[in-house]
Amino acid sequence: MWKNSSLRCVLALAILCLTSLICSQEIGSPGEPQNLKCIMHNLHKMVCTWDVSSKGRYGQTDFCYATSDLPPPVCIKTREKRVEIPVSESSATVTITTNNVHGTAFATKKFTIHKTDISFVPLTPHILSLTPDFSTSTLNLKWSDNGSVFPYGLDAFWQIEILRKETMEKVTRVTYHSKLTHENILLSWNWTSDMPLECTSHYVKIRCYINVTDFAGHKDWSDWSPVEKVPGKDTEPNGSGVFPQDTVVAVGSDVTICCVHEEGQQIQQMTYGSEIYPLIRLSSRSSAIRVLNASASDTSGTNVVCTLYPEEMDGTVLFVGYAPDTPQNLICETSNFLIIKCTWKPGRPSGLYGKRRTKYSLFERISGKNVSCEVNEMSRERVCGFPVLADQKTYSFTLGVSNPIGQTESSLLVDLTQRVHPKTPEKLTASGNSSTSVRLRWYINGSFIEIRLLCQIEISSGHAEQKLHNVSMPGGKFSTYTAQLNALHPYTKYQFRVRCSAADHFWKWSDWSRVEEHTTLEAPPARGPDVWRERSPSGRSLKIFWKPLSVSEANGKIVSHEVSCYLLDTPLEYKEVTEPSNSTEIKLGKNDCVISVVAKNHAGSSPPSKITSVELPSDNVKTERAVALGNGIYISWNSYPNVTCGYIVKWCHSSGSQPCSVDWQKFPSNTTDAVIKSVLFRPGVRYNFSLYGCKSSGYQLLKNITGYMKELPPKRAPNFTVEETSSDSILVKWEDIPIEDCQGFLEGYRLSFAKGEKDALKPRLSESGNPELKVKNITDLTKKSLRILDLQGKTSYQLDLQAYTAGGMSPPNSLYVVTKEDSVGLIIAILIPVAVVVLLGVVASIFCYRKREWIKETFYPEIPNPENSKALQFQKSICEGNKTLKTLEMNPCTPNSVEVVETRSAAPKIEDTEMVSPAADTAAPEDGSDSENENHVVVSYCPPIIEEEISNPPMDEPVGSSQVIYIDIQSMYQPQIKPEEEPEIDLVTTAGYKPQMQLPISALKIESRSATEEESDKTAGYRPQANTNAWNVDAPDSPGSVESNNENASFGSPCSINSRQFLIPPKDDEDSPKPSNAGWSFTHFFQNKPND
Repeated sequence: MWKNSSLRCVLALAILCLTSLICSQEIGSPGEPQNLKCIMHNLHKMVCTWDVSSKGRYGQTDFCYATSDLPPPVCIKTREKRVEIPVSESSATVTITTNNVHGTAFATKKFTIHKTDISFVPLTPHILSLTPDFSTSTLNLKWSDNGSVFPYGLDAFWQIEILRKETMEKVTRVTYHSKLTHENILLSWNWTSDMPLECTSHYVKIRCYINVTDFAGHKDWSDWSPVEKVPGKDTEPNGSGVFPQDTVVAVGSDVTICCVHEEGQQIQQMTYGSEIYPLIRLSSRSSAIRVLNASASDTSGTNVVCTLYPEEMDGTVLFVGYAPDTPQNLICETSNFLIIKCTWKPGRPSGLYGKRRTKYSLFERISGKNVSCEVNEMSRERVCGFPVLADQKTYSFTLGVSNPIGQTESSLLVDLTQRVHPKTPEKLTASGNSSTSVRLRWYINGSFIEIRLLCQIEISSGHAEQKLHNVSMPGGKFSTYTAQLNALHPYTKYQFRVRCSAADHFWKWSDWSRVEEHTTLEAPPARGPDVWRERSPSGRSLKIFWKPLSVSEANGKIVSHEVSCYLLDTPLEYKEVTEPSNSTEIKLGKNDCVISVVAKNHAGSSPPSKITSVELPSDNVKTERAVALGNGIYISWNSYPNVTCGYIVKWCHSSGSQPCSVDWQKFPSNTTDAVIKSVLFRPGVRYNFSLYGCKSSGYQLLKNITGYMKELPPKRAPNFTVEETSSDSILVKWEDIPIEDCQGFLEGYRLSFAKGEKDALKPRLSESGNPELKVKNITDLTKKSLRILDLQGKTSYQLDLQAYTAGGMSPPNSLYVVTKEDSVGLIIAILIPVAVVVLLGVVASIFCYRKREWIKETFYPEIPNPENSKALQFQKSICEGNKTLKTLEMNPCTPNSVEVVETRSAAPKIEDTEMVSPAADTAAPEDGSDSENENHVVVSYCPPIIEEEISNPPMDEPVGSSQVIYIDIQSMYQPQIKPEEEPEIDLVTTAGYKPQMQLPISALKIESRSATEEESDKTAGYRPQANTNAWNVDAPDSPGSVESNNENASFGSPCSINSRQFLIPPKDDEDSPKPSNAGWSFTHFFQNKPND
């Protein structure tokens, strides 16, 4: 590419020069100024600093700067690499020349300074003071903001950092804001530590940032001030203890408590209350615990104990409570215009007492006066007094509340004339000499000249309701007040009391004064007494009754009554009856008269009360019932047109042995009903009333009425007896109940009866819930007997009889009665079971007769006759005809069951065999086959017992076994079988009888048998002849003693061992029944049944 070598050399030289130039600009020549930086600490001057490119000995440096504001450059000679120059409004050109020690310049560099190249960093602030308050764990920090060098209104931010422990761990960093005012202002800041200041040393440093809004360059924080230290007690030689000491904290606070000990000691544990807390190591001499969410302490505080080693202890007390609540219901009022009393409710208790209690102060803003309040901590309501100021009616109060945890306040504005609560009136008196008026006088402590008073007088007496009487009067200064009361009742004892309040602006009544009593004078009775008369049965005398006047009508004490009898204004008789009598008797002549009664007291006589003695005749007077109301007796009557002066209802009270007390009540003539009430009325007592009509000519009895104020259940039930009894009925009779025991109008009787024995522990019929209980209700009161029917004979019954009224049931009266025995029923009870038994017997007999075949087959099966078996038919000459041939000779034995085993083998079968096995369907195998199919037929058989002398059996033979001796008869039934063709024999031992079938000759040679076969032989009663081991081959008449081709090869006898006959003798009857293999067996049950 580059073919010209000279051109290559020029290009390489150019590159080398360019590289050298670049390196020289980066490194600079020796002594050349570089890295010029200008920083402002205020807005008037800036400090510029620079470096030189290499170290060495240099002389002074010429620093020249020029701005557009100062055309000629200004030069400054300095030996330092730092100059302070004014701040220019525009960019400045700076030339820095480095001189050698001889003053000769050898390096010069020019810089251009723009506004954005200048940084603003405030001067490092200086902490003027750091003051600890150990009681509150508070640090007070003071410093100057140096604001005089800055324009007014700049925002200054101060970062204050708190550190702790010897390792100066950072605790917090707080930013504090202030405004610069173009003056040097002393700033103060408080910080409360969460750890007592005594526990360990605390450190504080500060830096600032001034936000100069119109400055275009970079603004940054100042450097941190030097660290100020507050040493802890762990740095002092004798500074041991537990801190804080007896301090107060709010409930729910997290509290740090430390223990400072001496060198060489160790802290074993620290407890708060009764709980041990984990230790937090602060220094080699100080450890602390942290209590989270502290709960309210007791009155005496909570103990903190620090246990040291060896055996030393230190501690403090922590008081945990609440800040004061804002006072509630603040009320200020005056009772005498001398003191203003303010009351309030403190709210929640603070839990702090003694010198740590909550304190109150009352400040009045208008006058500027402040009063400290002494209050009772145990009272639910606080009280504080403030003096009334002259010429001041409006007061603005502020109630301040504070304790070591916090403070609060409540305000109130009051007009004192509208908050008057007078004190209790004193020295109340009553005076007067009249029967209807009285004068009251009382005293109130206080100055009420500026207001009017409203006083309320309460008037009460024994026979009247309380009355309130209001009196308005001007207020006075410690004055006595009076009031006149009129329209009182004569001869009455009154009680008076007074209370007062402000009349114009009512606020509160004062408390009531004490009660003053006064009795007015007597006056003549207001009216005459209420009178009534009753004529004697003979009509010759008349008894007059009168009711005492009430206290309000008597107007005094009644001393006597004057009773007079007039006939046409001519007095016939006169009597004066003294108290307390309320009746008298006068004798009548031939004529009736008018009676006059007058009541007298010390002040005079009442108007007369008059009544005539004439009593008109009455016909057909009826008696009716009244209605009980519970609190009275309701009676009614029809209106009588000729009754002109009203109705009188008269009755009589009787209390035991005392005479009857007459009482009456009068009603207007337009009345037709009334409710009679009296304090003497009693529930359950019958009262008789008489209704009289008042006519112009006299009084007439209209009707009689009887009734109760309240009906009650009868006191007792009627007495009753049982008059007659039968097997199914009872006749009951009872007596009447006396009226005084009824306690109401009798409505009926209730007779209950049920089965029951006479037992005092049994509940009554009404309570037993017996389902057999029956009840008879008798509402016909004229009936006094009742017959109870449909009862059971010879049975005990309980009878309860009760009477009832509208008020309820009487207690029951009980009887027990037993009905007579029913003979017809007894006979029927005997005949019915007998008839049932007879009927069942007849039915059973008929059933058994009709089912006799089934019963016989099921319970009494027929045993087949062996003679009917063709399989075992022999020639009679063999066993019977030829006596010289001893076919069978039996030995005495005890008979058992007989077992005949039919074994199918390769040998030829017996011809004409009629016995069929359930398994006979199986075809016989072909000659030469190895099949071993067998079939067993079991037939029940019981041979007849023949009593013969039985010789003692050998000792080695089993007792009860049958011994059979056979003769060789095998040639008669089957051909000879070769020994090599001996079939295997499967012997089966079962219960019952098995017919004798073919037996191979070779079976006699079996010498060994299985254990199963031997065991089966032991269990069976009768052993078949097929069991060759049971044969006695050595017997004199055994098959071995006769002529035979094979030794001991007899077939076995088909004859019975006891009957001396063949078990199945030959029989020509082809129709003989075939034996069946029955499954249901009563073998042993029919053991002794004779063979058919």
